[in-house]
This record gives sequence, C-alpha cells and structure tokens, in this order.
Amino acid sequence: MAPPSPQLLGELSQFFRLLSEPARLQLLCQLKHSSMDVAALIEATGFSQSHISRQLGQLQRAGLVSCKRDGVRLIYSADDDLVHDLCDLVQNRLRQRLEHQLLAIQAA
Repeated sequence: MAPPSPQLLGELSQFFRLLSEPARLQLLCQLKHSSMDVAALIEATGFSQSHISRQLGQLQRAGLVSCKRDGVRLIYSADDDLVHDLCDLVQNRLRQRLEHQLLAIQAA
C-alpha cells in the first residue's frame, strides 16, 4: 500500500485531534451506551450545558454523533462503531504494554 498523501495525513490528523479531547471521548462513550439528551449528559458527566453542546457540535460535524428531535428535546446517539473499535484497540495495546512492564519489574 502506498504511503498516505499529505491531504490524507491532514484528514487523519484532524480526526485523531477530535478524539484527543477527553470530554468528547466521554460523551461518545455515554452515547454509545444509550441515546441521551443534553440534560441526561449533564447529569452523567457533570459538564456544563455549553461545554456539552460545543463538543456535541464538533462530534456531529465529524459524523460521529447524530441527533433526532423528540418534542422539544434533541436526543443524541453515537453512530459510528469506528470510535468504539479504536478505543478497544488502544485499550488492549495499553494493557499489553502495562502487563509487559509489570513482568519486567517482577523479573528484576
């Protein structure tokens, strides 16, 4: 496979930058578990309404979150399994690295 183009590298960088914000990851995890409105997200995360709205807007523009209207409420849900799969992959890698470090310490 050919190396990615500069344009693709820029897009990849923007995607990972989007996911590098812990608040966005927390919101994605909450929404992956169940669809929620902003009030429920405030209660679940402790974030302010404006902070949640700003983060949801960025996630929505990236196509990772969608919303539907339920009366006067907007209900948000995580649409993309990619984020969940990436988080699982990174968690497994971190776990392996920590287990390796623990074995090295125990062997010393």
